[in-house]
Amino acid sequence: MDDLTTLRDSRYRSATGKQTEEAGFSTQEKAIDRLTKVYQEKRAAPRNQSKAERIQKYGAMQFREYTAEWKAGQRDLAESSLRTLESLLKHHILPTLGSRRMSTFDHKVLDGFIRTMERNGAGLATQSNAFDKVKSVLLDAYRLGIYTENPVLGVKPPQYDPERAVIPSPAQLRDTAGDDRFLLIADLMSGCGMRNGEAFTTPWTPAGRSWPTTSRTSGSASSAQARWTSPTAW
Repeated sequence: MDDLTTLRDSRYRSATGKQTEEAGFSTQEKAIDRLTKVYQEKRAAPRNQSKAERIQKYGAMQFREYTAEWKAGQRDLAESSLRTLESLLKHHILPTLGSRRMSTFDHKVLDGFIRTMERNGAGLATQSNAFDKVKSVLLDAYRLGIYTENPVLGVKPPQYDPERAVIPSPAQLRDTAGDDRFLLIADLMSGCGMRNGEAFTTPWTPAGRSWPTTSRTSGSASSAQARWTSPTAW
């Protein structure tokens, strides 16, 4: 401290361990303030180095690589949610963003992603779901420190406003009592867990009143195998 008083110089070792001397401080207080700042920087150096290493590792990753690691950590996803995620990645997200480096994402990139889905004719529900998945991945990267600002801020997400569901009345249900097609669709949806689109596209024939049911062998709709049974066997 005597050196600071007489010479107003400061000597210290930098965060890299190099002996450093600074001179020209007009007052002792300014020299002490400088030493205090250097001390704080040295204390923060390990954290900064760790963050720099994370940015170097993950920022250079392609989006598909980072997403694969992120998806492996989503242990709470149900099987149906996982199938939906994989479908969105395969058909809508990775073809557009898969090869992009993680460090290059910002709100303009996400705006372009949404416009690409619009040009490709993706429905609003699909756009909204795909954007939510990309948002989740980028927020994970933001918390990791890859971005200084949240890349999702300022992005206007797709606006999906589903129509109000209409529940048929008991009288309407009684009117469908003899409609084999309606009963088939209802049975496929309630008994096999199909969505309405899957149930409507299932092939069937009224010949001999044989009706289709499905058994899934590998957890995906593409692997569903149809077998034919008589309604009396249900």
